[in-house]
Amino acid sequence: MVRIAVMGASGRMGQMLVRLVDDSDLATLSAVVERAGHDWVGRDLGVATGGSARGLIVTDDLDEALEQSDVVIDFTAPVVSVALAHKAAAAGVAHVIGTTGFSAEDLSAIAQAGKTGRIVRAGNMSLGVNLLVKLTRQVAEALGTDYDIEIVEAHHRHKVDAPSGTALMLGEAAADGRGVALGDVADRARDGITGARAVGDIGFHAIRGGDYIGEHDVIFAGEGERIVLRHVASDRALFARGAIRAAIWAEGQGPGEYSMLDVLGL
Repeated sequence: MVRIAVMGASGRMGQMLVRLVDDSDLATLSAVVERAGHDWVGRDLGVATGGSARGLIVTDDLDEALEQSDVVIDFTAPVVSVALAHKAAAAGVAHVIGTTGFSAEDLSAIAQAGKTGRIVRAGNMSLGVNLLVKLTRQVAEALGTDYDIEIVEAHHRHKVDAPSGTALMLGEAAADGRGVALGDVADRARDGITGARAVGDIGFHAIRGGDYIGEHDVIFAGEGERIVLRHVASDRALFARGAIRAAIWAEGQGPGEYSMLDVLGL
């Protein structure tokens, strides 16, 4: 049984992870962590979630949580995830990162931690999205710049970063297919008199509202036809299931930074 610690246990994803780890035949919940000062810290997890006591106390002591665990799953915030990457690596604990909104400096710091630690990082943990990433790369490579690429994503009103981590994954895949760097061709803000669309650009559009869980379209727009690759998430549990699968897989790996494509053998 892989011992899994969950960061941000009171959040929507944290509570989903707790439930699904409990349901797993391959993993067990070893620790649940919340930030210092949170109402749940020091309380029994079962009582904090409105149920019966289960003998697992919510902690803000990250070192203790890592000592008790094989893997830590982290859907928190960039500043937390970057610091945790180095702590987990030093403790010999695998780190599954579902956090999004990283800067280039953050990603560099995580890559550094991956030289000695085991990290699985993905902007999206679902099987379907990662298949979409693979297809996006293949289609972009096949069609070339005769087809304009636009990526449209929709999320709930509470999401704090844009474009989404998944949209950026798809953009990277499209850029890779064309043999270019996404930073050189990304068009992330159009407003006013922008002029004609530059050949080879990859456009991004973010919708925020209501209770969208996550929808992503990759549009290849050519003369006389459009190809649309689409993924719609209707249940947040699919991200938690993917993260748990990644955690179980990561426990048997050597040092490195991996993606869900590695986990899924794609």
